[in-house]
Amino acid sequence: MMSDRIADMLTRIRNAQQAGIEKVELPASNKLIAMADILVDEGYIAAAKPYNFKGHRHLRLTLRYDEDGRAIIREITRISKPGRRVYSSVEELPRVRNGYGVALVSTSKGIMTDKKARAEHIGGEVLCTVF
Repeated sequence: MMSDRIADMLTRIRNAQQAGIEKVELPASNKLIAMADILVDEGYIAAAKPYNFKGHRHLRLTLRYDEDGRAIIREITRISKPGRRVYSSVEELPRVRNGYGVALVSTSKGIMTDKKARAEHIGGEVLCTVF
């Protein structure tokens, strides 16, 4: 049984990019689909497609690389973990690489970027940072 699906997703993305693989498949959940949609909207991954296979939900991510073959995502880090949850108020939300990166925050209004959370003046659990 997997205890931390978010960390598994981030690790699969890191490993696939290090190996130069274009597509990654993983078990899906509503939270992972929401996170993947944000990564697509922010331009870090090319596509995220949920699908069913033998009664189980899966998620297929298509990763992005630049023209030199380097991964678009330079760094992706899990912040809040099952053993140590990290919550931030709107004033304490992290700024990733002076605004060049993005932090994904789980709020009472759903998962959103740190920029959107600041605009809506709402804090929450800092899930991960991406640069």
